[in-house]
Amino acid sequence: MDEDAVRARLAFLKEEHGDLDTATEAIQSTGLYDLLQVQRLKKRKLALKDEIKKLEGLLLPDIIA
Repeated sequence: MDEDAVRARLAFLKEEHGDLDTATEAIQSTGLYDLLQVQRLKKRKLALKDEIKKLEGLLLPDIIA
C-alpha cells in the first residue's frame, strides 16, 4: 500500500470514527435507546481506532534510538 493510499484510508476511517461518535451521542441523548445498538457502535469505533493506529504506524518512519 503506497503512502497516498494509506493517507486516504486513514482520512476515511477518521471520518467514519467521528460519525459513529456523533451517532452514539445522538442515540444516547434521546434517553430511550437500544443498549445493544450502542454497544455495537462502540465496538465498531474501537475497531476503527485500532485500524487508525495501525495505519498511522505505517506512516511514521522507524526510528532506532
